[in-house]
Amino acid sequence: MSPGAPSPRQVPALLLAAGRGERMRPLTDTTPKPLLQVQGQPLLQWHLAALQEAGVEQVVINTAWLGAQISDYFSSIFGHHGATDKPGVLLISYSREGVDFGDALETAGGVARALPRLGPVFWLAAGDVFAPDFVFDSAAVAAFEASHHLAHLWLVPNPPHNPRGDFGLSADGLALNLPADDPAPRYTYSTIALLRAELFAAPWCDIPPGNPGGIKAPLAPLLRRAMDNGRVSAQLYTGRWTDVGTPERLAELNALSSDAP
Repeated sequence: MSPGAPSPRQVPALLLAAGRGERMRPLTDTTPKPLLQVQGQPLLQWHLAALQEAGVEQVVINTAWLGAQISDYFSSIFGHHGATDKPGVLLISYSREGVDFGDALETAGGVARALPRLGPVFWLAAGDVFAPDFVFDSAAVAAFEASHHLAHLWLVPNPPHNPRGDFGLSADGLALNLPADDPAPRYTYSTIALLRAELFAAPWCDIPPGNPGGIKAPLAPLLRRAMDNGRVSAQLYTGRWTDVGTPERLAELNALSSDAP
């Protein structure tokens, strides 16, 4: 970057950390899944460090099951205080679905609830996914903002637990809502995306702004509607990625060193 040039624009992020983690029991009976240790630090901390490194300044974390443990652990600031050779601090706020409604609101419901804090474009990532090579790139933000798309998804090669995948990917970078009998390749949604707030309004979504009633709703139907209208782009991500959904997968990750390829 040339001297005096503006810094690349970043946008806020929402990290999803409200789920019960049923498949991780008994580990999640007393510890929320995003706080389980992966290679020496809480799972959620990997995303927070990557967001901070990328220059993101604000993150919202939604919580429900054992949510107070998450907010107590990370508090409201993540970063290097006073260190001039490090990226700036990351300011954290919480969307406390468990406190407000007694339970998690699923992905679309949780996003809609947090939306007033996020602005027109934002990053989304699930707090139970390990993706240490992923970069929350400001260039991706710029490209997305310049497009007419409502979402940009990072897809991954299908893991053993999801062999059929979720979405197709066209040669020109569109995510495809393929019919069940379509033989075209499908890939798995990594749970990392750039989204527009517009996706959570009519005609794509009927949840009132801010979701004051605590409506529970999944994200996939919104994405599929937008895909059917050519409004979702995607790209394949081939870095390390694990949906830490079972104790076995967690154990496998912790058997590896943090710098394993």
